[in-house]
This record gives sequence, structure tokens and C-alpha cells, in this order.
Amino acid sequence: MAKLTFNTDSCKGCGLCVNACPKNLLRLSKETINKKGHHPVEITDMEACIGCASCAWMCPDCIIKVER
Repeated sequence: MAKLTFNTDSCKGCGLCVNACPKNLLRLSKETINKKGHHPVEITDMEACIGCASCAWMCPDCIIKVER
């Protein structure tokens, strides 16, 4: 099982990682607002993550860390 961690304070909520996830496990938070005033990315089901790192490759700010 893969583990994703996010530097949510640096996320600008662009959604590129959300679109890159082949399992559709990422979304922009509806409840949380970070220090920059954006809705950061979050994962909906960590158990279903395959650790492909497509989200991390797509992130322009390198806020996603994938551990396998």
C-alpha cells in the first residue's frame, strides 16, 4: 500500500493532481482552506492508492510525497 503526504500549506488548489490520478482518489477539500486561502488537495481513500505517483509528477509545486 502506498502512502501519500501533502504539504497542504503550499498547495494552490490548481487541481492538476486531481485530474492526473488514474483511480480518481484525489479531490480539492471543500472544508479546509490553507494559509494561502486555497482549498488544498486531499485523498479520499488511501487504501485504494496504487502509488503510481502521477499526482506527484503533475504537481507544479512538488507538494505531494509518495511512499511505497
